[in-house]
Amino acid sequence: MKKELIRLTDIVMSYDGEEVLKSVNLAVHDKEFVTLLGPSGCGKTTTLRIIGGFETPDKGDVYFEGQRINDVPAYKRKVNTVFQRYALFPHLNVFENVAFGLRLQKLPEQEIRTRVMEMLELVNLRGFERRTSTTLSGGQQQRVAIARALVCRPRLLLLDEPLGALDLRLRKDMQAELKRIQQQLEITFVYVTHDQEEALAMSDRVVVMDKGVIQQIGTPEDIYNEPENAFVADFIGESNIIDGVMIDDYVVEFCGRRFQCVDKGFGRNTPVDVVIRPEDIDIIPYESGHIKGTVVSATFKGVHYEFIIDVDGFKWLIQSTDYQSVGSAVAFVINPEDIHIMKKSEYSGVFGDYSSFSDEYDEDGRAAEEDHED
Repeated sequence: MKKELIRLTDIVMSYDGEEVLKSVNLAVHDKEFVTLLGPSGCGKTTTLRIIGGFETPDKGDVYFEGQRINDVPAYKRKVNTVFQRYALFPHLNVFENVAFGLRLQKLPEQEIRTRVMEMLELVNLRGFERRTSTTLSGGQQQRVAIARALVCRPRLLLLDEPLGALDLRLRKDMQAELKRIQQQLEITFVYVTHDQEEALAMSDRVVVMDKGVIQQIGTPEDIYNEPENAFVADFIGESNIIDGVMIDDYVVEFCGRRFQCVDKGFGRNTPVDVVIRPEDIDIIPYESGHIKGTVVSATFKGVHYEFIIDVDGFKWLIQSTDYQSVGSAVAFVINPEDIHIMKKSEYSGVFGDYSSFSDEYDEDGRAAEEDHED
C-alpha cells in the first residue's frame, strides 16, 4: 500500500454565501495519478486550489504527509501547478521559461542547465531551447509549462484542465505523454477535467464530483462498471437508467418483466435504479426478445451504430454493429451480468432516458468550447 501524501478532511468552502464544497474528504497516495472529474461548477477546481494553497477552506483541514498545512502559503508547499492557460513568459525563450524557478532558487548555472535539459528531453522538446515561446504550437507550449512545473522536483503536480485548449488529436497524444511522464518520474499527479474519456484513460483513481460533493471514488473500471448512483452512471459514458424494483436477491423487475441479475443485499421489493450500458444490449429477432420496441433514430458512429429505441415511451440507447432501419420493430435481450443495480438517489429519474439525446450531444459540444470555472 502506497503511503498517503495528501488528505483533505471535512473541507467546506463558500463563495458569496454559496457553498461550493460540502464536507469533502479525500486521500491521495504517493506516486498516484488521481483525477477530479465533474461538470462545470462541481467544485473540482476549488478542491485543486485548496490543495495548492491558492485558497483557504472555511472549515476542515489539509494535510501533507501527515502535517497540517492550512496556513502554509502556496510557494512554501512542495507542490507545483499547470493551468489551462500556460502563462509562459513571452520575452523568454524555452530554456529560460523552464529555468525560471531554478533561477529563483539561485542554483549553480551548471545544475540549472543539466536539469532544464533533462526536462526538455522528458517532454520531447530537446533542440527547442532557444525558441521563443510565442513561436510554439499549443501542444509545445503545454509541454514547456509541464517541464517548468516539474524541473523544481515537486512532490505533487496539480493540473487544472491543461489539455483544454488543444484539439482532439493533440489531446489524445498528450494524455499518453502525461501518463508516461508521471510514471517515469514517479510524481503524484492530481488532475482536473470535465472529460470523462480523459479521466478513464489516464487515472489510477477517479474522484467524481457534483454540486460540491464527492459522488464516488474508484478505479476507472470501478467507476464505469459499478456506478454508485444515477449521476455517476450518466456522467461516465452512456447509460440506460430505468426505474426498477428489487424483488429479492438476484431478481429485479423493470419494463413489466422480471430479470435475473447478479446483485443482492437491497432487500425485498425495494425501488432501485437499473443501469444497462448501451454496448451490453443485444438486438435479436423480434419474436424472441425480452423487450420490444421501435427504432426512432439510427446514427453511424464508425465502428458501430447508435440506435434510439422507443419501448412504451422510454427511449433506450443501444449500440450495435448490425444496422436496423428507422421505424422497424426490434427486440433485445439483456444478460444478468449486464444489469447493474443502484440505490435510489436525488438523481433518480433525471438521467437515462434518451428522449433528449441530441440535446445532450449539443450541450457536450458547447461545454468543450467553454472555459470551465469551478
